[in-house]
Parts: sequence; C-alpha cells; structure tokens
Amino acid sequence: MIIAVESIILCILFTVMVYIMSKNPIATLYNYPPKIQKRVKTIPEYKDKIPTPKNKFLVKSIASIVIVIIISLILRYINGYTTFIEGFGYGFIIWTIVNIYDALIIDICWFCQDSKFVFKGTEDMTKEYHNYWFHIKESLKGEVIALIVCALVGLIIQYIL
Repeated sequence: MIIAVESIILCILFTVMVYIMSKNPIATLYNYPPKIQKRVKTIPEYKDKIPTPKNKFLVKSIASIVIVIIISLILRYINGYTTFIEGFGYGFIIWTIVNIYDALIIDICWFCQDSKFVFKGTEDMTKEYHNYWFHIKESLKGEVIALIVCALVGLIIQYIL
C-alpha cells in the first residue's frame, strides 16, 4: 500500500515540476525530438535563449543528486530501510513507476498533444511533436539511469544514513 501512496505523491510532484518548467519551454529544449531541437536552433528568436549542452549536463546532474537524496531520505526515514538491497530494489520500483508515468501521461498524453509546447516557427512539425517512439526510447534510457541512481540510493542507505 505504501508503494502506491509514495508513487502517487511522486507522480504529482513530478507533474507540478513539469508544469512549472512548461512556462519556459526553451529551457527544456533537449527533451524534444532532435529534429525539433535542430529547427529551434535556427530560429533567430531563440538564438540567445537556448541552453548550452554544458548547462543541460549541469541541470541534469543537480537534479540527479537531489533525486538521490530525496529517495534515500524517504526510504530510510519513512520506510525504515537499512540495506542496499532494500534501497536499490524499492528505489528502482518507484523510479520505474514514475518513469512510466512520465512517458505515457506527461510525454505522450500531455506534451505531444498540448500546443503550449510547440515552438513558434515549428508549427509544421506535427509529426515530430507526435513522435511517441522518441519518448519511449528516452524512457528506456531513464531505466538505465535508474540503475545508477538506485545503486547510489542503496549505498547511501546502507553506509551513510
């Protein structure tokens, strides 16, 4: 039961985060399919607003650290887990649930359908905005990242907290 409650809470928090980020879609350009990224980079209106790959790496690194800390604290102090296997396994399950929610609900049902996410000058790229396979592949990459993040969670739970 607790996994359902925690998963729902994390999906809600994730949705809020995406909603806040949707106010400035250019900041999330690297979450768009490559053809859209390429087109946006050629549009003068966005020239000085596009984040650099270095900024992308920094933001994703900071987000990963925050996620590791949050999951570690939840699993240790709310769930009472103390071993690597508990931290890794439960963390991986929760990550996977949120990752599937992100791919299906946030990306495919919301992002791909909402005109607020369409950059001016790319309105003709409907096929790319509805590129569901891109979001599924990104979700699979997220599962690989989960192995690393959840291994760190397991180590923190067992050796630090």
